[in-house]
Amino acid sequence: MSPLPINHPLVTTFRRFADFVVSPAGGLAAVLLGVAVFGCAYTVDQTEQVVITQFGRPIGDPINAGTESGAGLHFKLPVVQTANRFEKRILEWDGPAGEMTTRDKLYVVVDTFARWRIADPLKYFQSLRDERSALSRLDDIIGSETRNVVARHDLIELVRSDKTRVPEKDALVAEGGGTLGTLPPIRFGRGELEREILAAAEQKVGIWGIELLDVRVKRINYKPGVIEKIYDRMTSERMQIAERFRSEGAGEAAKIEGRRDKDLKRIQSDAYRKVQEIRGAADARASEIYATAYTASPRAADFYAFLKTLDTYEAALGGDATLVLTTDSDLFRLLKQSGSPPAPAADR
Repeated sequence: MSPLPINHPLVTTFRRFADFVVSPAGGLAAVLLGVAVFGCAYTVDQTEQVVITQFGRPIGDPINAGTESGAGLHFKLPVVQTANRFEKRILEWDGPAGEMTTRDKLYVVVDTFARWRIADPLKYFQSLRDERSALSRLDDIIGSETRNVVARHDLIELVRSDKTRVPEKDALVAEGGGTLGTLPPIRFGRGELEREILAAAEQKVGIWGIELLDVRVKRINYKPGVIEKIYDRMTSERMQIAERFRSEGAGEAAKIEGRRDKDLKRIQSDAYRKVQEIRGAADARASEIYATAYTASPRAADFYAFLKTLDTYEAALGGDATLVLTTDSDLFRLLKQSGSPPAPAADR
């Protein structure tokens, strides 16, 4: 194939275009063309949705909203139209903790958090414009509904979440029975209260194109006055347990002392009975010996009477005692005979 001649129209046109490109006018035209292209084209990511506005007013349907994917390259009019981008993923809300009152007149500080997303970007743009305004509205709505729900229920409903939960008990406490360590019953629980907050709040935030997905209680703090009441209750329960242990100990001590006294009296009774048995046996044996000895002969009996009379004199006439006796008294018999000479002993 032979080359084109220098004066060929195609070659001439190309030379004129090259001269225009390198000229100042060509450079300005290239810049204007680039601005027009980049001003018209824009890309939409899968994680975002876009609302096109013309002079500040939205036009057309939102891009990449809903279930249909609109991600990719898109075009708009430069300068007069603007692409407003909003997050399509789930967003978080972590508002400030609020002080509120329960139905049983206890003051608590409840800290909640929520998850939400932009369901209708057109409504969202028209009413809120940006995420900061949305978070501010969520602070008001969720905080207000949380306060209303908490005010309709007792504190135990906000704290407990399981109706069937059974606490662990100490074996000694369980044996004592009563209400110590027993959880009071609940009707709803924290999970039901969270669903009440969600149901009440999602109706109000829907007008802004927001879908509230979940609301949860993150933390519950007690005011100092409530904490003191709780500590007092815990102290009272511990004191009841301690008092029951002391009562059981005192009862056991009384039983031990009773058994001790019973055993002591039994031992003393057995010892006394044994002593009396031994003493009785000894007296019987002594009486038997005396009877055997003093009945051996008439003189032995008289000697026995003589000794007993002397023992009586010793016991009765000792010290400064004064004794008045009749002359015919048997006790005075030996005294009357004390001056008489003894009778001669009879020959055997």
